[in-house]
Amino acid sequence: MARVTVSDIKAMKRRGEKIAMLTAYDYPTARLVEEAGVPMILVGDSLGMVVLGYDSTVPVTMEDMIHHVKAVVRGAQRALVVADMPFMSFQTGWQDALRNAGRLLKEAGAQAVKLEGGVRVAETVSKLVEAGMPVMGHIGLTPQSVNQLGHRVQGKTAKAALRLMNDARALEEAGAFAIVLETIPAPLARLITERVKVPTIGIGAGPDCDGQVQVFHDIMGLYWAFTPRHTKRYAQVDEAIRGAVADYVREVGEGAFPSEKESFPMDEEALAELLPQESGLSRGERSTR
Repeated sequence: MARVTVSDIKAMKRRGEKIAMLTAYDYPTARLVEEAGVPMILVGDSLGMVVLGYDSTVPVTMEDMIHHVKAVVRGAQRALVVADMPFMSFQTGWQDALRNAGRLLKEAGAQAVKLEGGVRVAETVSKLVEAGMPVMGHIGLTPQSVNQLGHRVQGKTAKAALRLMNDARALEEAGAFAIVLETIPAPLARLITERVKVPTIGIGAGPDCDGQVQVFHDIMGLYWAFTPRHTKRYAQVDEAIRGAVADYVREVGEGAFPSEKESFPMDEEALAELLPQESGLSRGERSTR
């Protein structure tokens, strides 16, 4: 089965096909997401919050990303795996970005990288693309800038909206194969989507983007710190897990688990042969004390 490529993703926009993207951070989740039909998986630095328990994405390291990307790549044989470049892995210059993006592709096995920013990172995107590395852009609310931007909708004024449109154009010109639009007004997302030839992937950007991305833990009910407005709960897996674990604790306490079904038998002759030997060993041990 051939893996989805960046060319396939761009072709989906040309055909008017919506693109479903979802995060995954480990082997079993990657397998499940891919088997459900998701063509593109993001190993987001959101793992810092939903997997590692940080307050933001800022503390996530390159080693964290490489570790989790490797697991996802082992689980996803067909989906295009995009790896987030964590905070300070690219902001210090395109040379560092080239080195770190190379690690995510070569060591971890990702097929593309994603980095935050627009005009200010266009040169870096261009350098990565020149080196043969597929790059996904990310503008609007950029979580790595949470200490500067907070968690507010971006692009609400004409001036801010124009800045985001310029960011999108700069990323397209730099060679990005797709652009994430996060937490921006839906009408603005529609305008950007109409004006760039590469796919736009929305998260809190309305229905008119070429695709959508969500955090796996959000749509499954596995993250409780807060629920973003742009998230829809498709399952309450947390309730299922709590119920299952409570049943396990109760059955262990009652002696109902494990039952004969979950236990392994022993040959009666071997058991009959063992008991006298065990009894003799026990008497010998007592006699030496």
